[in-house]
Amino acid sequence: MRDASRRPADRGSASVWCVGAVAVLCLVFGVVLALGHAVVVRHRAAGGADLAALAAADHWARGAAQACARADRVARAQEARLVRCVMTGEVSDVSVASGAGPFTAEVRARAGPAGPVPPAEGRPPARPPAVRPAR
Repeated sequence: MRDASRRPADRGSASVWCVGAVAVLCLVFGVVLALGHAVVVRHRAAGGADLAALAAADHWARGAAQACARADRVARAQEARLVRCVMTGEVSDVSVASGAGPFTAEVRARAGPAGPVPPAEGRPPARPPAVRPAR
């Protein structure tokens, strides 16, 4: 017969496994939360860059300084900061950053009238898209 006073060696091991599983789940939750925050920051920067570029392109006739000032105001309204603003004729080229610490995203956007993009320094001018005949 078995001795009733002897206990199995694995008694209470389920508690250790549960604590380990909870720790792993907390770690996974933290990683998912951090990735979600990084995506939100990236989207906020992209939206701010798009709107700032459109605002600068809309005010190009008032000069580069006023166009970039408008882009800065629009970027700040989107909880972002204007990093770079360059006006080439009617085309605005802006970079906007959002977030802080390890969750910082910087996005570049261009806006201007439809048509070929003016050549940037050191690059040849862009070719217009090929027109295909209708069938």
